[in-house]
Amino acid sequence: MFERLREDIRTVYAKDPAARTTLEVITCYPGLHAIWFHRLAHYLWIHELRFFARLLSHLARFLTGIEIHPGATIDRRFFIDHGMGIVIGETTEIGTDVLLYQGVVLGGTSNVKHKRHPTIGNNVVIGSGAIVLGPITVGDGARVGAGSVVVKPVPAGMTVVGVPARISGPKAPVQRETELNHGGLPDPGLQALAQLASQQNALEQRVRDLERMLARRIPRGEPEPAPDFSVAADSRERILEALREVLDPEAGTNVVEMGLIHDIVLDNRHVEVRMALPEGICPFADLLVGLVRSKVEETLGDTAAGAVQVTLLDSAEAISRPEDMAGEGE
Repeated sequence: MFERLREDIRTVYAKDPAARTTLEVITCYPGLHAIWFHRLAHYLWIHELRFFARLLSHLARFLTGIEIHPGATIDRRFFIDHGMGIVIGETTEIGTDVLLYQGVVLGGTSNVKHKRHPTIGNNVVIGSGAIVLGPITVGDGARVGAGSVVVKPVPAGMTVVGVPARISGPKAPVQRETELNHGGLPDPGLQALAQLASQQNALEQRVRDLERMLARRIPRGEPEPAPDFSVAADSRERILEALREVLDPEAGTNVVEMGLIHDIVLDNRHVEVRMALPEGICPFADLLVGLVRSKVEETLGDTAAGAVQVTLLDSAEAISRPEDMAGEGE
């Protein structure tokens, strides 16, 4: 028994960087107290002392703000971080090395007395405010994003986000880690919209190219001649002003005011727009590149087609943003 208590304390140290001393862990961690209360209540429950088990779990709820039904089955190294508002139903089964953040609900969807609550696998992390409903299985190593509502089984190693929760990325290797990057979770719905928007923009660009070739009577399949235009002296200001019409669909703000236009480089026959746009963060990166290129070509005229380049800078290059461009974007 004492070894199990020591393991519980070690689990707190492993999963909460704020833990400093054993005395602090024993006295100031309601999640740990809730687990200890539950073990005793569960013992009473399986020995048919149901009233006393429910009474003890009710007392634990009053003291910790965490409600765990004494019938729930919880394996080793289970940790509740903060814990206020957590509800774990009667037929819930929780594996080893599971981490729950505050506000999580593992609830049921039926009034029939059978298995009606979730089964949580090993090494699972469930973010703040997430709700997992019904007799579904959350596979080993899965991650549930904060505020998600899970009503379908989650495959092992997957991360799910949203309402209702959907798989947000490729399968990750199942390993004994308890990290969940709450601030960097992708939005699968937004990713799908971004892909459709990028494809639409590519088709529109293709139509514009074909119309331009038709207007110049260039046979299909033959390369376009080199662009025959020169960059006017005021082109930089005209381009910057025109780019204020290009909106980021996610933010609803134009790319200039957002500070995404890092620089505009002009020579006699070429235009390069440099954008500080991390592709891994912005789901509409491809779309914005196409929109910026189209807007610059439209501003400079049809003869600029093929002479406009949009470059995405990496984080190191984007740090040194020119002062004049920063001022124009404010």
